[in-house]
Amino acid sequence: MDVIVTGANRGIGLELVRQLMARGDRVEAACRRPDEAHELQATGARVHAVDVADGASVAAFAHALGDTSIDLVINNAGVYGAQRQRVQDFDYEAATRTFEINALGALRVSQAFVPHLRRGTGKKLAHISSVLGSIGGITAPDNLAYRVSKAALNMISRSIALELLDDRIISLVVHPGWVRTAMGGPDAPTTAGEAASAILAQIDAAKLGDSGEFVDGNGARCSW
Repeated sequence: MDVIVTGANRGIGLELVRQLMARGDRVEAACRRPDEAHELQATGARVHAVDVADGASVAAFAHALGDTSIDLVINNAGVYGAQRQRVQDFDYEAATRTFEINALGALRVSQAFVPHLRRGTGKKLAHISSVLGSIGGITAPDNLAYRVSKAALNMISRSIALELLDDRIISLVVHPGWVRTAMGGPDAPTTAGEAASAILAQIDAAKLGDSGEFVDGNGARCSW
């Protein structure tokens, strides 16, 4: 299987690449600074310099792959954003950057690789989201910029699923849980390896009828 993983230099992205390579898949791994991504380079994946917040960078990535067939795109690149994420203390500049990466970045990559997915056999787009983007599940006023970006990502995935239904391209958002990464912190109960394994299990199991859904690592439907 031919797979693209963004945000592949650390955390969940790095573990996704490791597990995909271990099972024999071919991986095109994207990160902003490949020269610094020593662990990623060691996986044997092809590594590309890509900034998902930059349309020209994403377009160059797609052009570099030419007529390659792609079976799966995993939009994993994401940031938490600034600390000031409450209504009465909000960093608009940082929030814009968060939205550009977490939401529009996934859209840019998805759009750029639709032609490659049409040539593939897997025809799947997976977007790493969070229940913090659930409007129905919100219980606290914190993490506003991050929540908004993930809610937007969920809507983007749902829209992609409807638009590309005739192409039989599946679009799915997956919530991996609270994960022990640089973003999740040291107290999170789930390792990046465990999260990556759960994500891949849900992607592998996804059928066309699941397109547009929002699931967790166990396959349970998350609240929009």
